[in-house]
Parts: sequence; C-alpha cells; structure tokens
Amino acid sequence: MRWTLKPPPDPEKQEQLAQDLNIDPELAGLLVQRGIDAFAKAKSFFRPSLKELHDPFLMADMQLAVDRILQAVENSENIMVYGDYDVDGTTSVALMSTFLQSFYPQVSTYIPDRYDEGYGVSFKGIDYASDNNFTLIIALDCGVKAIDKVAYAREKGIDFIICDHHRPGKELPDAVAVLDPKRADCNYPFDELCGCGVGFKLCQAIAKVKGWDFEILIPYLDLVATAIGADIVPMVDENRILTYHGLHVINTCPRPGFQAIISQLNKSSLTSTDVVFTIAPRINAAGRMKHGLFAVELLTAEDIDTAITLAKAIEQNNTDRKETDKWITDAALDQIIANEEKNGFSTVVYDPSWHKGVIGIVASRLIETYYRPTVVFTKSGDKLAASVRSVKGFDVYNALEQCAEFIEQYGGHKYAAGLTIKEEHYEGFKKRFEEVVCATIKNQDRTEEVTIDMKLPLTSISPKFYRILKQMEPFGPGNMTPVFFTDNVMDTGYAKAVGADGKHLKACITTGKNSAVKYNAIGFNLGDRISLINENQTFKMAYSIDENTWNNVTSLQLRLRDIH
Repeated sequence: MRWTLKPPPDPEKQEQLAQDLNIDPELAGLLVQRGIDAFAKAKSFFRPSLKELHDPFLMADMQLAVDRILQAVENSENIMVYGDYDVDGTTSVALMSTFLQSFYPQVSTYIPDRYDEGYGVSFKGIDYASDNNFTLIIALDCGVKAIDKVAYAREKGIDFIICDHHRPGKELPDAVAVLDPKRADCNYPFDELCGCGVGFKLCQAIAKVKGWDFEILIPYLDLVATAIGADIVPMVDENRILTYHGLHVINTCPRPGFQAIISQLNKSSLTSTDVVFTIAPRINAAGRMKHGLFAVELLTAEDIDTAITLAKAIEQNNTDRKETDKWITDAALDQIIANEEKNGFSTVVYDPSWHKGVIGIVASRLIETYYRPTVVFTKSGDKLAASVRSVKGFDVYNALEQCAEFIEQYGGHKYAAGLTIKEEHYEGFKKRFEEVVCATIKNQDRTEEVTIDMKLPLTSISPKFYRILKQMEPFGPGNMTPVFFTDNVMDTGYAKAVGADGKHLKACITTGKNSAVKYNAIGFNLGDRISLINENQTFKMAYSIDENTWNNVTSLQLRLRDIH
C-alpha cells in the first residue's frame, strides 16, 4: 500500500481545543484535521441535532411533489411506491410506503425483478400500475434518467414523482416532480443524500405541510441510517445527523425487522460499521438471490414473529450469496490469468453462467487482488449486464461516458455503476474501456492507498482515549475511522497466520522486549506479511483501534491496515 499522511493540524488550534474539551492533544488534532476547530463545532459534531436539518422545501420541485401526493389522497387515487432492489431502494420503499400508509391506506409497493426487469424503472412495472389503476408512482433511488419510461407512463395516465440522488443526464424526465439534489438547477444546501435520504426529505415536507410534529419521523431514521451506510455516501452534514439518530433508534427501539436480524448477530450495540457489514448485506441478499420485495416485507413487518421467519429465510439467502460470490470470484481470477491480463490497467471479465445478483460483489473482490477499475459481465436475457467498481481517485462514470458507443444503458456514481450492452459489443467495449482507463488513470491511483491521520505512540492508547474516539462515530466517507501509524514496534513472539489458507495475521504488538505496553492485533488479508515481523524484527504499522470480545471479556485491539 501507498501510505499518505494527512497534513498536521494547526498546533495553536489543537492546543486550544484540547484545553476547551479537556481531551488528549492527539484527539484534539484529529478533530482539527476534520475542520472541527472550535468548541461550538465540537459540540455540534459530538451531539448532532435534528434541528440542524435543512428545510426540505429548499429542494427543487418539493412543493410540486407534496401538492401532487396530497391531491392523490384527496381524490382517493392509488399510489405505487417504486424502488430499486438494493439496500437504498428497499429501505426507501419501506420508509415511504409505511409513512404514507400511516395516514392513507391506498398505497402499495413495487420492486422490479433484478433478472426479469433489471435496474430502475421498468415498462413492466408501469404496465402493472396501469392494470391495477395506479395513477401516481413515487420512484425512489431511481428514475432520474428514465425519460422514456416516464413518457410511457404519462401516455397511460400515470404521473411520476422521482426521488433520486444519481447524476442526471442532460434532460430530465417529464415527471410531476424530480427531487434530486444533484440537479444543476437545484439549490439544496447538501447534494450527497442517498435515495432514502431524498425520500425522507419528502416525508419531512409532507409532515411540515400537515403541521405534524417532527417527532413522528424519528422511528423511520433506522431505515435512513442503514441506507446512508450501505450506499457509502459522505458521512457529513445531514447524512451524519440522520445516521447518528438512526443508530440510536436501531440500538434502543429497532423495528421488528431489524430486531430479528440483530437477534442473530449476538451484538448488544451496533455502530455504523456494523450496519454496513452485518445488516446491509442481509437486506441486499434478498434482492440478489431471490427478490427485493422480501427485504421490504422484513423491513415493514409489524410483529416480531413474522420478522423472525423472514429474517431466517433472508439469512439463508445471505449464506447462498457468500458461496456464490466465492466461486464466481475464483472463476474470474482464473479467467484473468488464462487471458494473460494480470498487468492491464483495467479488469473486464464475462461468463454467461455467473449470477447477476452477486457480480457487483465479485467486482469488489477482484479489486482486492488486482487494484484497478473493474467490470464484471453476465448474461441477462438477450443482453449482457455488468456491475462496475472503481478505485480511489478514478471516476468510472466518466470512463463509461467515453465508451457510450458500445453501451445500451448505464447509470451510477463515480465509484460504482451498472450497464447493459449487446453481446456482440463485448470485445469492443472491453478494448475501449482499457484504452480509456490507460489514458486517464493517474499512476498514483494504481496503488492502493491508506490515508493516515497521524503518528501515535502506543503509550497514548487507553480506554479513555478509545471512548472519546468512539464518540466520533458514525464513521464513513468524509469522517473516516481514524488511522494511525507507529514505528519501531515488534511482536512479542506469538505472531501467526490464521484463518483459511493463513490469510489473516494475528499478533501481539509491543514497544520492546521488556515493555509493559502490549496490544493484541489482527490484520485481515495480511497473513503473507508474517515474515516482516518474525524473529524480533522491528517494523512500522498503520492501524485503527477497535474492541474485541472473547469469552465475554472485551479489550482494546489494533486492526492492522498495513505493515512496512
């Protein structure tokens, strides 16, 4: 890995903040690095207030969206809540449908089938709405580029309200309202909401018009927090406020669906990281392996017995997903080697038998081995569908724009996207994508980077230090888990490679043979580095600090990121 050390904090601000907050200088330095350089900012950071949320009516088309929904209620119209099959989409549908159903019964949900309909708004979904007398569709986490679908719906007498957060095209759909903070003409103060976040702002706007107390919206924040974490949007501004309070809901009064998942995890309190790596994959597994509607059913279950039954089925989906993505990853790695493509600038692989539901995970797995922009294709009907993942610093969405002559449809973000092509265009796309990446990727972005906040003596680590560190959660882009480095450390002599094939590294780190300072450490995927720390060698390590519970005893643990 390439180690990048953040610029040191302003020493005067660091010292002043340490005094004002009565905390260690290192902790004050972490805050100053993140722009929290005064007591008032620190108070807002450590205790995010829902009162700091922006007025939803600052978002373009919000008034139009609220007026149309209230008109539908007044006219007893049937409303369809439509969302994608991933975590952001299914939580959005659960949020919007249960909120509307709390005061209006004629609301139903629709999740497209990943295999039959594909991503986003589908003609089949619109036909279903028409056949069942729906006159308003609220599309969440999708729709901002569905120009032809929205026009088709209008011909059938169906209006659309779009709540999306993806980058719009040059033209917006002819919907009643297009809520998307990334619209060029939208002056909303924060443009990094996820789809569920945009949906929440619509609920907030309706509640405001109705004169309802904001408190009625708090029980929905568990859904919003889960979507924010899963969609890897910046953990700043409104996202941080919503996640902070959403985690409180998850940990104190979880809806039955979350309660059922948590009961399988043997965890007493969940962090944003736990939500990303435990709750989100299970919600996603339903859409990957079966159908996204099962996730919505779990998230909207009203009693714990129903939720437990659904959660058990989804847990099996998740187990199946793990097995499936492992064998496809192995097959894709074999394909790269067989085609002698280990040294390219990009990875593009295809097999018609690969499961469409897991190719996004496979793309991420391939980046763990070959750190470069990656596209994984499989057969989908008479087309090829792909998931795209990128590396830090490289905008894969822009790269796809330069391959548009080979692409039928695409959408997504800077670091993750999806596309479909005709099978005869596969080789052309593969060649063009490699050319674009080769011509535009910076040399430094071809090596994985670990960003380090600061150098830290092991003697500075203490239970109090960690307690304050934890209060900097929720972590995510823009407020990442702090990473430190310490040099001239050594293993106490018990280091070993653990896990399947010795993939991981377990050690006990100290500052010297006779030192009383010792911390257990775990380095995932660092098993091959054991030779660097054997035989009393000194080394430097990049790491974060977390906790480990074993036999009901909890202790501090170093999570190794890299060793030099």
